[in-house]
Amino acid sequence: MEQRILGRTGRSVGVVGLGAWQLGADWGEVTDEAAFEVLAAAVASGVTFIDTADVYGDGRSEKLIARFRSAGGFGSSAVTVATKMGRREALDPANFTLAKFREWTDRSRANLGVDTLDLVQLHCPPDPVFDSDRVFDDLDTLVAEKAVAAYGVSVETSDQALRAIARPGVASVQIILNMLRLKPLERVLPAAVDAGVGIIARVPLASGLLSGRYDEHTEFAENDHRNYNRHGEAFDVGETFSGVPYDTGLEAVRRLRSLAPDGATTAQFALRWILDQPGVSVVIPGARTPEQATGNAAAAALAPLDRSTVEAVARVYDELVRPRVHDRW
Repeated sequence: MEQRILGRTGRSVGVVGLGAWQLGADWGEVTDEAAFEVLAAAVASGVTFIDTADVYGDGRSEKLIARFRSAGGFGSSAVTVATKMGRREALDPANFTLAKFREWTDRSRANLGVDTLDLVQLHCPPDPVFDSDRVFDDLDTLVAEKAVAAYGVSVETSDQALRAIARPGVASVQIILNMLRLKPLERVLPAAVDAGVGIIARVPLASGLLSGRYDEHTEFAENDHRNYNRHGEAFDVGETFSGVPYDTGLEAVRRLRSLAPDGATTAQFALRWILDQPGVSVVIPGARTPEQATGNAAAAALAPLDRSTVEAVARVYDELVRPRVHDRW
């Protein structure tokens, strides 16, 4: 698999990683055995970057990754495991203190079975946090104490991404980027390139919409966020189907599906589109089955998309999606 440097971490990672939210919670039930099969398939396919968080299953995702690694699941691969912190308590800027950072990272280090976290990211923090010099000084302290090797920020909006990129200690920014969320292409990715900050593209398949597997009759489990968060009832609505109304998303995907290269699935086409964007370090699709993990990784082997295809994707976005989401995030 093609390797890229993950911004200021200096680490080389495969361009297709694995998002481990599904292994913890909020996507329906995933057994321990199924989670290990997904991890094994991803690593066997060349994945060397796994993204998790302390709140995914209240630490279950982190612990599953630790058990997989301790059983030799990573083999000789140099796998980077990134986690996130900041959403275990109320999203109050007053909670973003050095004492809390130590508490949260200590818990993640124990869950992951490591002395030093490869990368810890603030998990979509409250907007005022991005302007707090103290917060970023405290994150620098974590690096100095070797609790973390590097830190980044997962963001909701392009404006937040730009403010994070301007911070000299920020190694990476994680942002929603997919064929239904094009705004980061305008300013965020160019700014990241100029600053040497890594871009981790999350929600790359728009919560599965861009897999092309869903229709008007698809039903999601009661404990699946695609059922209970469609209007932002539990967290930011932009996290579910990228904030695009479900029916609008289905129509967009029907148009996009016809643009996929011969032999590529709709999901692989969507992932290849992200990898072609200058500035992207790694894309982190989730997977609930080994077949999904293997199929996602195979997107890295596709040829870059031609200009006419890229322009056609933009037209679908402009006609159907832009009025719904562009100005919001």
